[in-house]
Amino acid sequence: MTRTLRRAHYPGKLFVVEGIDGSGKSTQLDLLHKWLLSENYLVAFSEWNSSPVVRRITKRGKENKSLTSLSFSLIHAADFTDRLERQIIPALEAGAIVLADRYVYTAFARDVARGCSPGWVRQVYAGALQPTLAFYFRVPLEESLRRILVGRPELKYYEAGLDLGLAADPYESFKLFQARILQEYETLVEEFRLTVIDATLPLVKQQDQMRAIVKPYLEGALQIKPGSVADLLQEEALVGRYLEQINLNKNGER
Repeated sequence: MTRTLRRAHYPGKLFVVEGIDGSGKSTQLDLLHKWLLSENYLVAFSEWNSSPVVRRITKRGKENKSLTSLSFSLIHAADFTDRLERQIIPALEAGAIVLADRYVYTAFARDVARGCSPGWVRQVYAGALQPTLAFYFRVPLEESLRRILVGRPELKYYEAGLDLGLAADPYESFKLFQARILQEYETLVEEFRLTVIDATLPLVKQQDQMRAIVKPYLEGALQIKPGSVADLLQEEALVGRYLEQINLNKNGER
């Protein structure tokens, strides 16, 4: 059964990328961002687990290893809700394009992999907006592990899923945890009709596919004259990482 999130009609567009660690989704999102800027679109960015509201409690919980699967889920939900209200919706209302590196589908995959009920997690995020497009970068588990683990000195406790008791060895635990997440993602592809990109293809080919899919959805998004970006951001009171970079460049900072 195909499921959708809450639909809202804003002039802006919301494009999100999903995938297990090592899928290359962040690289592709950054390339898409550069292309959109070259086309003079106003672009905002929102990243999973980046809200200052929960940063301190998340850091403390990780340091003393006190986070449970449930508390992890609720902290990420608080992070998402704060970013939705402060970053995503205002930018969409202003007509900007919002690029999200991970969205609610990350919670639907990771939290369930950690043992939370699928129905409960979906209810927690019931207020989430339906994105314009949601890309899923599909990559085989062994390839993602190769990309992540080559040259990695060590894995963090929660990153490796050591809290789940899957294995004592961090690398084996990480492999088992990622396999669980990958399985959940594959169910989400059908449930939410995610747009699948083969993440084993050359980077340029992946980006060409992504741009071709995005292009028809750009109608109505805000385009601006070069040099007027920062003034418009200030007028609309928009926030987000890419927007902050534009303001820094205007002020001559690096």
